[in-house]
Amino acid sequence: MADIRVKICGLRSPADIAAVAAAGAAYAGFVFFPKSPRHVTLDQARAMAHAAPVGLAKVALTVDADDALLDSITEAVPLDMLQLHGHESPDRVAEIRSRYGLPVMKAIGVADEGDLAAIFDYATVADQLLIDAKPPRNAPLPGGNGLSFDWRLVAQRRWLRPWMLAGGLTPENVAEAIRLTNARQVDVSSGVESAPGIKDPARISAFTAAAHLGNPTDGPPRW
Repeated sequence: MADIRVKICGLRSPADIAAVAAAGAAYAGFVFFPKSPRHVTLDQARAMAHAAPVGLAKVALTVDADDALLDSITEAVPLDMLQLHGHESPDRVAEIRSRYGLPVMKAIGVADEGDLAAIFDYATVADQLLIDAKPPRNAPLPGGNGLSFDWRLVAQRRWLRPWMLAGGLTPENVAEAIRLTNARQVDVSSGVESAPGIKDPARISAFTAAAHLGNPTDGPPRW
């Protein structure tokens, strides 16, 4: 069985970190976007980062952040990765990667086949790719909306970088999504919540357990 790496995003407390670590997730995501119900302060993120066990990768999610914000985040919080979830251009992604010396994951919204070209553009500058459902027009949040996309669009695709499937995943559908797309990594936020911004430890555990049952097709990772 292939190893499935799970990212739980939108954590807000050390208790969330404990639940994520106990479930065996690989990544813990902290959201720095005031419009989101999952937004955290630097102090909250620092406390969670210090509570994270060795081996749990700490990821800061930002949306079109300027250098001043990224400076403040990286100086205050010990991180393992930056996740860019806005309209950052490939040049901006490369600039951030060089400036901060951290691996960068770029989120790319997909609604139809025409959106796939951007994946190839960002694969040349980012360390990882997060393929998410494109938010509706004028949506206040770029992610975490609980929306999925047609997973057949990314089935059997190959890119230059490791990629992560996101968008509308839940404990109930993640195994099917993995089987269909052959994804080795999955990301969830609202799908493991009891209310917006409130993580449910039981759903976190159920999600990671279901993800490991997804069992992508044997063979090399599709990246």
